[in-house]
Amino acid sequence: MKSEIVEAFSQIAKEKNIERELLGEILESTILSIIKKKYGKADNFEIFVSMDKGEIEIYQNKIIVEEIEDEVAEIDLVSARRVEPDLEIGDEFIEIVDPKSFGRRLIVSAKQNLNQKLKDAERDILYEEYSRRIGEILVGDVRQINRNEIYLNIDKTEVILRRNEQIHNERYRRGDNVRAIVKSVEKSSRGLEIIVSRSDPKILMRLFELEVPEIYDGIIEIKSVAREPGERAKIAVVSNDKRIDALGACVGMKGIRIQSISKELNNEKIDVINWHMDAGIFISRSLSPAKVYKVIVDRNKKKAIAVLSDDQISLAIGRGGQNRRLASRLSGFEIEIIKESEYKQIMEIQLTGGDDGEPEAVAESGDKKAEALSEVSGLTAGLLKKLSAGGFSTVSEVRAAGVDGLMKLPGVGEKTASKIFDLVNV
Repeated sequence: MKSEIVEAFSQIAKEKNIERELLGEILESTILSIIKKKYGKADNFEIFVSMDKGEIEIYQNKIIVEEIEDEVAEIDLVSARRVEPDLEIGDEFIEIVDPKSFGRRLIVSAKQNLNQKLKDAERDILYEEYSRRIGEILVGDVRQINRNEIYLNIDKTEVILRRNEQIHNERYRRGDNVRAIVKSVEKSSRGLEIIVSRSDPKILMRLFELEVPEIYDGIIEIKSVAREPGERAKIAVVSNDKRIDALGACVGMKGIRIQSISKELNNEKIDVINWHMDAGIFISRSLSPAKVYKVIVDRNKKKAIAVLSDDQISLAIGRGGQNRRLASRLSGFEIEIIKESEYKQIMEIQLTGGDDGEPEAVAESGDKKAEALSEVSGLTAGLLKKLSAGGFSTVSEVRAAGVDGLMKLPGVGEKTASKIFDLVNV
């Protein structure tokens, strides 16, 4: 028989993007709960729900007996023969149950139960969908602004941009289009909460993937990101193709690519840095725009000392220590910055005091030690090619890497590394 319930909830399922098969299972489960409430059990009932035809059929299986002891499971012979005259004692009798016989109260209760199950099903579908979309950038409209959170509508789904996930100096208005990254999907007492973010470093990575085709295609790789949202960010990149300049590709012609990303993040200043496999060289680059004289690295403790000329100290530290903080996060090393004059004093004290020597110096810069490798006598074209592929372009970089650092290059063994090191130290 036709059922208004089936038709009504078929429409709901369509709107909520719930599969018809799942809705059929929910309806069947709901009807079974009604039967249990009315009859106390549902073992001898069969339910057929046709979502296509909009029909519900309920059958009650009974055994024909002489004397009824269980009205739910048994029927007398006289009553059974009124429907089928040929039946005998012990035969099975199938009775069709009219849903209207359940009574208004049970049906109202069933509808409420059905509604709740539909909400649960919708929540589970959304949970699965957005769990797969974590790390993806979405665009939503600002629907509601509260003190600690903003609600966005994305594809008819409500998502939450919490205060700590916002860019602190950014202002939002109802109806604004906002791009944010899906950070997490949480089940709480308030229901399903889809959390999006504009302050997470991953949104910067995703924006670079969208703006720089070479990153999306895997030609350029993002190695690390450090951000202070809305203020400044540093991103380290490396090219897997020596013909492609990673920094140039990310900045774009006349800076168009980096400007587009910066504008999207409320004019956040973004430094693009060429990653290097040697920690000292990478730390030196991370402290840009400051020019570093020397970097001393303790790899075990993940600490580094950056030595700079007195006039470069403020640049290296940055306003409120921002540049140093970002460089530390980007490189993964705790960076201490000291003046060149202080460093020389320390070295004099160590030398006069009979100290074993300075820690391992892994990066140096300056006019004396920054000559190009192409100027070094004895370095063949083949060796220059291997050094260039590994990111080495100056004598100071090779000296900073040492034999161990050079041995990390493809095709460079201990003997070759020692030869290169000897040539640059002549």
